[in-house]
Amino acid sequence: MEEIVRNFPLIKNEKGEIRKVLIPGVGLGRLLYEVAKLGFEAQGNEFSYFMLFCSNFVLNCVKDKEEFTIQPLIHSFSNIFWKDAPLKKIKIPDENLLEELNKNPDGSMSMVMGEFVEVYKNQIKEWDSIITCFFIDTANNVISYIETIHKILIEGGVWINFGPLLYHYSDIESECSIELSWEEIKIIIIDFGFKIIKEEIRECSYSSDIDSMMKSVYKCVFFTAIKE
Repeated sequence: MEEIVRNFPLIKNEKGEIRKVLIPGVGLGRLLYEVAKLGFEAQGNEFSYFMLFCSNFVLNCVKDKEEFTIQPLIHSFSNIFWKDAPLKKIKIPDENLLEELNKNPDGSMSMVMGEFVEVYKNQIKEWDSIITCFFIDTANNVISYIETIHKILIEGGVWINFGPLLYHYSDIESECSIELSWEEIKIIIIDFGFKIIKEEIRECSYSSDIDSMMKSVYKCVFFTAIKE
């Protein structure tokens, strides 16, 4: 969020148009919502029906803050400090979405279902920015993702990435899986015509109970690249 604000201090471009931000692999849509709150024209893309069912419910059917109570840990009895830990109740959503979005009328959000490359391959130079969060390793061929991102960004467009390289198809025998190191991916990104202006390795814990005795931690690549 800080990075997109840093690269786009002005929400509108030189023509007075709201900048368009695409977030593929958007999951439940939280990042999409946060970007729209900033005032951007934000669009999420998701392939998983499970993610789409849940995001549609939260984004379109829930009206009030903390309207529903769930118990997401109720089937997990390992690595707990307290016997009643699996019964922990969580209220969702933590914000009133419509109320928060209305605070910045310039912002908008939309969701598109489908496989990223197939959906966007013909949208040449239509997007000001693309944010990929825990996404690029979902590809059978990560090079096709990079090629598509380059094609659909405008000249000077900004690609912000954060995530590991846990290739999703690496253990599926029936699927093609090209598994490249970050060193190799970086070379390919530059060869396609990007200039990497920021590159960091940051640790990130994955989704889990904050009070659990166990958590998964990834060393993630965080970079910003400009299409030259």
